[in-house]
Amino acid sequence: MKESYYMGEEELLKRAIDALMEKLGPVETSRFLSLPMRRRMESARRHRIWQAKLDKDKFFKEIFQL
Repeated sequence: MKESYYMGEEELLKRAIDALMEKLGPVETSRFLSLPMRRRMESARRHRIWQAKLDKDKFFKEIFQL
């Protein structure tokens, strides 16, 4: 079995940017790196939104195959 190790953050960033540059080129790499990060919705809020749209009878039929 091959031994694994974590590379340092600087090496990781350099390799990742090199890979992006190779596959995407400088313009698309720049576009990718400047994309805004989407904020994750808090899980309880996401669950409440899901429950609000839920058809309870259909859900129970699917789960319990009634």
